[in-house]
Amino acid sequence: MVSSKVVDMSNDTKPTRETAEDAVRTLLRYIGEDPKREGLIDTPARVIRAYDEFFKGYNQDPAKELGKTFEDIEGFDDIVLVKDIEFTSHCEHHMVPINGFAHVAYWPDQAVVGISKLARIVDIFSGRLVSQENMTNGIANCIQDTLKPKGIAVYIDADHQCMSIRGVKKRASSTVTTTFRGLLKEDHSAQMRFLEMIKS
Repeated sequence: MVSSKVVDMSNDTKPTRETAEDAVRTLLRYIGEDPKREGLIDTPARVIRAYDEFFKGYNQDPAKELGKTFEDIEGFDDIVLVKDIEFTSHCEHHMVPINGFAHVAYWPDQAVVGISKLARIVDIFSGRLVSQENMTNGIANCIQDTLKPKGIAVYIDADHQCMSIRGVKKRASSTVTTTFRGLLKEDHSAQMRFLEMIKS
């Protein structure tokens, strides 16, 4: 399960950057390359810098992004949707990219949150090794635990390169996951309206 908390990696358990770069050199040797070849000399350092960027979600707390709310909603009682949130994540099974779009909606109760924050929590969850199912649930759980809205809907449509460039190599396939909570699960008409909104 994808946690919404910052992962605690103490100095006793987290390898040093040098150790991580040595691991990249080992992988280069494994595939038949020479890490001392001119074009590969700086590759280990580049890979680890890229990993720092790809997986920065481990050092971020999505709940904090939803901590500031606004209560002056003047009777607003309907769905708030941020759609087409583009993201790149990495599959926890093969560590290859997942590219897709997330559509995140909630039905406010007492307060609303800045709409950019919904995109930020997608960024944070996608900045970790994930399964799409757990990422979908993790986003919804974070919204539920922090905002406690009347309803939530999360819809993710993504290309998994572990399926499109290896294995079965189905390049045109995409994977869709959804989760609905509260009114957006119980009220069929509201759920259908959400689905129509993301496709419009």
